[in-house]
Amino acid sequence: MSIFGNSIFGNKSAGVVGGAPANATQDPARHDTATQDTPQQDTGIPETAVRKSDEQWREELTPEEYHVLRQAGTERPYTGEYWDTHTEGVYQCRACGAELFTSNEKFDSHCGWPSFWAPLAEGNVRYIHDRTLGMERIEVRCASCDSHLGHVFEGEGYGTPTDQRYCINSVSLRLVARDDAGDSTPES
Repeated sequence: MSIFGNSIFGNKSAGVVGGAPANATQDPARHDTATQDTPQQDTGIPETAVRKSDEQWREELTPEEYHVLRQAGTERPYTGEYWDTHTEGVYQCRACGAELFTSNEKFDSHCGWPSFWAPLAEGNVRYIHDRTLGMERIEVRCASCDSHLGHVFEGEGYGTPTDQRYCINSVSLRLVARDDAGDSTPES
């Protein structure tokens, strides 16, 4: 059984994952030009979402961050900051600071990117069918700012509680180490 209830991996015909229409994610900047006076179509993005113009994102992010987070790019494997990190803490979205994953769910998949078996909370990420490059995948995005994080895969045989691997780009994340957060109490 999937943590998504009815597995998102078996619902390919509907074109909808996590409440978002599949076509709502083709243009990463699609909601950036909307104004408060313009009626919004239902994109699956919460009204409380971080909304910035493409120019604002370009000013705030490095070129590599912009490419991955706003253009759904991918960093090269084994080059990211967190692919082999074992530091305890919370992984935030590098674009908006939303808490997405924790070190408790991180595991060594040896794929070259940070891997998690579940997000911190289901509402913190959203899922989109990704049919680019001739593949069927499930894209993972930040629910707060709609930034691309990576992909989630199921049924690969990892010994995790969910049998899922959230393969996330390091450049999409910022690790707030447990000690940096002011909580140095060891876990029991």
